[in-house]
Amino acid sequence: MYKWPYAAWTQASIDAWTLGAEASTVIGMRMAKMAVGGAAADKEAQLMVSEKMQAMAELQMQMLTGGLGTTALSGTQKTLKHYKKKVAANRKRLG
Repeated sequence: MYKWPYAAWTQASIDAWTLGAEASTVIGMRMAKMAVGGAAADKEAQLMVSEKMQAMAELQMQMLTGGLGTTALSGTQKTLKHYKKKVAANRKRLG
């Protein structure tokens, strides 16, 4: 049986697209919360920045310690998985 050699990259592309769509939903939810203003909006803005910095630092540490694997595909897949967890947690919290 023929196996298309780019199936894993195609799946990674689909995963990246769905992550982008979910992230857009989270952005909209955050903007709505911040548009109301007040203490909750200030807290959300601070949380948004600190979460992004922490997620990036965690991913850098994985990269530096070999946690993302040795190929471009494994690095892509693990990076998408890392951010998918973060975005899903925010969507759940904001929803």
